[in-house]
Amino acid sequence: MTKKKTEKKQKEKKQEEKKQKKELTLEEKYLNLLAENAELKDKWVRNAAEFENFRRRTISEKSDWIKNATERIVLELCDVLDNFERAMHPEVEKNREVYEKGIELIFQQLDGVLKKEGVKKIEALGEEFDPQFHEALAHIPSELEDNKIAAVIQNGYIMNSKVIRPARVAVSNGEKPEEVKSKKNKKKNKV
Repeated sequence: MTKKKTEKKQKEKKQEEKKQKKELTLEEKYLNLLAENAELKDKWVRNAAEFENFRRRTISEKSDWIKNATERIVLELCDVLDNFERAMHPEVEKNREVYEKGIELIFQQLDGVLKKEGVKKIEALGEEFDPQFHEALAHIPSELEDNKIAAVIQNGYIMNSKVIRPARVAVSNGEKPEEVKSKKNKKKNKV
């Protein structure tokens, strides 16, 4: 019997040791998880700080890029302004032909600067009225069909497929100018 008791005690002892090992491993696992959690929190905080720094840097770089792009355009416009200043010189103004040629060249230079930036004039005269590209300021009698643009009051412009200023126009109402005059004359005669 003693042998059985001894075996039983040894078995109980082994089970107790196993139980303690399990408990230790659970405690170790818990401590490991706490350490891992702290590490992940630290990484998250660092990533959040890095992202904030990236966001600020991106905003700053975008601002610098816009300033540099604007500076380039302004430099080209300064050349145009210098040419206007030369054209307004009294010696140039005396010679009408040279003055007109200078103004024409300045116009071409300015038009070139705008084209280089992707700006195009909206060709409106005689075209069908389109509210995406045109702003109607008046309906007038014209030789053109109804809803056709009879006069351009102010040019419109497109930049890179986006309307930056619609053309301000007068749209034909479909009546010919002679018809309008005859209607007015008939009204006068009736009175």
